[in-house]
Amino acid sequence: MKDISWNQLIAELPGASILQTSEWAEIKSNVGWKPSFQQWKNKVGNIEAAAMILEKPLGLGRSFWYIPRGPLLDWNNLALRDRVIKDILRKAKEEHAIFIKIDPDVPVGFGIPESDTYQPIYAGNALSGMYKKEGWYFSNQQIQFANSVWIDLQQSEEDLLAAMKQRTRYKVRLAEKKGVTVRIGTPSDFEEIFSMYAETSDRDHFIIREKSYYLDVWNRFFESGVLKPLIAEVEGKAVAGLMLFIYAQKAWYIYGMSRDLHREKMPNYLLQWEAIKTAKKAGAAIYDLWGAPDHFDENDRMWGVYQFKKGLGGYEVITPGAWDYPINKPVYQLFIKTLPKFLEFLKKKNRNPSAN
Repeated sequence: MKDISWNQLIAELPGASILQTSEWAEIKSNVGWKPSFQQWKNKVGNIEAAAMILEKPLGLGRSFWYIPRGPLLDWNNLALRDRVIKDILRKAKEEHAIFIKIDPDVPVGFGIPESDTYQPIYAGNALSGMYKKEGWYFSNQQIQFANSVWIDLQQSEEDLLAAMKQRTRYKVRLAEKKGVTVRIGTPSDFEEIFSMYAETSDRDHFIIREKSYYLDVWNRFFESGVLKPLIAEVEGKAVAGLMLFIYAQKAWYIYGMSRDLHREKMPNYLLQWEAIKTAKKAGAAIYDLWGAPDHFDENDRMWGVYQFKKGLGGYEVITPGAWDYPINKPVYQLFIKTLPKFLEFLKKKNRNPSAN
C-alpha cells in the first residue's frame, strides 16, 4: 500500500489524526519503533476501521504496542469496537507483546466536568466502561494530552472573532496596531523556528527533543502538504511561531514558540487568529489547540496555557486518556515501575537541546 493511499483511507474514518498517518509512522520508525498498518472491512468490502500500530522492541522477543490516537472507527458502533479491540489484542498476544496502549480521540464530554454546561457523550463513556470491565488499566504514562480545547471553525470569521474573550480580542488588535505581521514559512525557516522553540523550552521549563527529531517531523509534514508554519515578525525579524497541521478536515496546534523580544506586542495572539483563519480557509471544521488541564483548577500545571486557549473562544473536550492492556501482567508491572526512572534519565540527557 502506498503512503498516500493509507492517508486517504484513514481520512474518511471518524477521529482521523495526523498521529495515525504514514508520515508519523516513518518519523517513529526513525527513533526505534516498528509501524504496522491494520484495517477492517464490512460485509460489502468497505473500510470501516483502521489502525497504525507502533511496536517498540524491548529485547528477548518482547515488545509493547502503542496506537497513538487510534484505532480509528465509529465508537458508537459497539459491535465494531469490540471486534477491532479483540482482533488487536489477539494479534498482540500472538506476537508476544507485554502490553498495548491506546488513546483514541473519543470524547467523554464537552465542557468542564461537573459544571452546569457539561455535555456527556455516549461513545466516550461507553469506552470508559469497556476499559474498566475488560481489564484495562488507566496508564500512568499519558503520552498525549487526555483533554483539549477545540474551536468550531464552522462559523463566519466575524463570529469566530466575537466568540473570543474581550481581552483576547483586544490583544489580537493590539498586535496588529503594533506592527506585528504573520507569514507562512518554508523549510528554510525551520532552523530559526527550532531556535525559538529551544528558547521557549528554556524560559518555560519544559523538555524538548533533539533538533533532528523536529526537523524530521516538520519536513515530512510540510512535504506532504499537511504542515503550515506560521511566523510572526516585527520589522522583518521573527519573534514567534506556530506549527499548524491540517488534515482530514481538522487542524492542530502542536508546537508553539516565541522569543522574549517584542512579547509586549502580543505576537502569539495574532498568530492564533491567523491560524484560525488559515485552517478555516483550508476546509478544517475543528481547530484542536492540543492540551488542557487534567483537573480544571488553578493548581493544574496547564492552567495558564488553558486560560490562553480558552480566551480564543474554544470549548473543553474531555477524553478517557490512555489505557493499557497488560498481556504479561508480571512483566508489565515491572515495566511501569522502571519506565518513569528511564524517562527521567532521557529528560536529563536531552535537557539542553539547543547545544545539539
